[in-house]
Amino acid sequence: MNKKSELLTRKEAAKYLGTTESTLAVWACTKRYQLPMVKIGRLVKYRLSDLENFIESRITNLPNPEGGYDVK
Repeated sequence: MNKKSELLTRKEAAKYLGTTESTLAVWACTKRYQLPMVKIGRLVKYRLSDLENFIESRITNLPNPEGGYDVK
């Protein structure tokens, strides 16, 4: 298995994102963010690549080539 497809527990995913397990549970329940998760029976897992994509999608105020900043 490559590193990008590695499955993390909710606890590990929360630590990676700097949030809590309960916050991730609320996001999943309310669909507040489009953060994919993998259900294996009762277990909830998160792919490392999905967490990285989620972080990238949340970046704001990126510098643009013409100067200034792009606002997402």
